[in-house]
Amino acid sequence: MNIEPALLRRLLTYDQNTGTLTWRKRSVDLFENEYRTRTAQHACNNWNSRYAGKAAFATNNVMGYKRGMVLNKLHQAHRVIWAIIHDEWPAEDIDHINGVKYDNRISNLRSVTHSENQKNQAMYSNNSSGAVGVHWDNTYGKWLAEIRTNGKKKFLGRFKDKNDAIAVRRDAEKMFGYHINHGRKA
Repeated sequence: MNIEPALLRRLLTYDQNTGTLTWRKRSVDLFENEYRTRTAQHACNNWNSRYAGKAAFATNNVMGYKRGMVLNKLHQAHRVIWAIIHDEWPAEDIDHINGVKYDNRISNLRSVTHSENQKNQAMYSNNSSGAVGVHWDNTYGKWLAEIRTNGKKKFLGRFKDKNDAIAVRRDAEKMFGYHINHGRKA
C-alpha cells in the first residue's frame, strides 16, 4: 500500500526547480510504538540529527532512477514526486520527457501508459544505423525499416539508401504518435 501524499509532504520537501527531495524534520508522533528499547523521543531526536535537512532519494537503482526508503518501503523518486505534486500516486508509468532518468523536475515528468513510455526511448548503444528501427538486412542487401505499434512489429520496407529508410521510419513515428525525443542518443 502506498503512503498517503499528505504524509509524503509532511516527510519531504520538493524543489521543483532542481527536482530534488529533502528530508523534513520529523515530529515524535511518527516514532511512537516503533522502538522497544528506547523512547520515541530518543528515536525522533536521533533521526532528525542524522537526516533532517539532508538529501533524500540520493541513490540510483540499476536502471539509473533515483530511489529511497520512506517509512521502511522502497520507492522511486519520480513516483513520490508525482504523488506529492498531484496528490495521488500515478496509476501508470512516469516518463522522463528528456530521457534523463535523474532529472526529476516536475516539468520533465509525465504520466503515460507503458506503451506511450516506450515511444520515448533512447537509441540502444549497439545501434549501427544511427536510427531506431533501421538496420542492414544481409539477406536482401538493403536497409530495412520497421516500427512497433500495438505490441506488433510493422514492416515499413527495404531501401537501397539508408536515408530513405530513416525518412520512412521517422514518418511512421509521427503517424503512430511517437514522442519527438524518441531515438535520441543515450
